[in-house]
Amino acid sequence: MHKRKKSLTLMELIVVIVILGVLATLALTQYGSYRERALDREAQANLKLIVAAEKIYRMEVGGYYGTSDISEINDNFKLLLPTGGDRRWDYQTVAGADSVCAQATRTDSGARTWRMQNTDDDPSEGACP
Repeated sequence: MHKRKKSLTLMELIVVIVILGVLATLALTQYGSYRERALDREAQANLKLIVAAEKIYRMEVGGYYGTSDISEINDNFKLLLPTGGDRRWDYQTVAGADSVCAQATRTDSGARTWRMQNTDDDPSEGACP
C-alpha cells in the first residue's frame, strides 16, 4: 500500500490567498481610519494647549499674540509643537483685541482644518474667521 501525501490542491491554495487578501485589505483600511482619528486628537490637544497659553500670555503681556510661525508659537508660549519636516500639522494663531483663534491645518493632506477660539470649550472643524 502506498501512503498518500497530504498536500494542498491549487484551488485550496487560491482560496487561502484570496481570504488572506480580503483580511489584509480590511485591516489596512481600519488602520488608516484609526491613524487619522489619532492625528485629529493630536491637533485638538495642541489647540487646547495653544489657547490656554494664549490666555496666560494675555495676562502677562496684555494682549493676544497672532502668528503663523510654529517656532514663534513655541518660543512665546513655551510649547514644544513639532517643527521639523515630519510634522503632521501647521499651527497658527489669529489675534484680535479681545479674542484669539488657534488653527491646525494638515501638512500632508490639507483636507482637514481644526480651530479653537478662546471662548470655546473644544476645537471644531473649520478655519479661523
